[in-house]
Amino acid sequence: MTKRSTPSPVDAEEAPDDDATGSAHGKEDRHFVTALARGLEVLRCFKSGEERLGNQDLSERCKLPKSTVTRLTYTLTKLGYLHHVEESGRYRLGMATLTLGGTTLARLDVKEVSRPLMEDLANATGSQISLGIRDGMSMLYIEVCRGQSIVTLRLDIGSRIPLATTAMGRAYLAGVTPSERQGLEERIEALDPTSWPRVAQGIRQGVSDLAEHGCCSSFGEWQKEIHGIAVPLRLGQGLPVMVINAAGPAQLLSRESFMQEIRPRVIETVRRIEQQLGARR
Repeated sequence: MTKRSTPSPVDAEEAPDDDATGSAHGKEDRHFVTALARGLEVLRCFKSGEERLGNQDLSERCKLPKSTVTRLTYTLTKLGYLHHVEESGRYRLGMATLTLGGTTLARLDVKEVSRPLMEDLANATGSQISLGIRDGMSMLYIEVCRGQSIVTLRLDIGSRIPLATTAMGRAYLAGVTPSERQGLEERIEALDPTSWPRVAQGIRQGVSDLAEHGCCSSFGEWQKEIHGIAVPLRLGQGLPVMVINAAGPAQLLSRESFMQEIRPRVIETVRRIEQQLGARR
């Protein structure tokens, strides 16, 4: 008689359960990744961008052991798909879910509030105004408004720009906590140790500029033909930092124009967005 092997504790816990999402698929299809299905099921538990759920809530909704859910929420938080609200110990949808589709963005009300203010700013300054989030080691454009200028930038929704050398990226780094910034700096240095001294100097300058001028800048440092400034958008309520960026062709918009004329308008627009979103919450 063949002796039946006993599954390890991990195998036993990760084996598909009859009542878990994807269980039937897991038994029928060896290519089906049960852990991935469970992670997506956790995200589906959040019925709106405002909802906050704890591990016990998620365990009951997903019909999964709490220990399994705890590992899933930890991983999803590390990847940015969930955000841990320390005050309550619960979770809400993270900004990385915005890359999965526009519905989450609409539920968070960010686009609805920001769009008209960004359009006014673009028309008033003749620059391209963008709303961005961090996605890995890049900044991702999730909204773009252009002014009336004939010459404009070829950056649209879905465009990715560097985290360390752009105004938007520097504003993000300057806007997060020192511990978060340190962790990202270590990753940036590991990717390109040779350029790190120059890149680090730009990041430090960005932190200083935000404190002194209320914005971060990149005048030809990322691409010589592009000038830009950016201001972190701190929405609170457990949401990660976002960034409003104003950029334009260097031949049309000088450093002086950005710092003297555009900068105060960008800062004021960011404050209005923060106030309106805060009032909704």
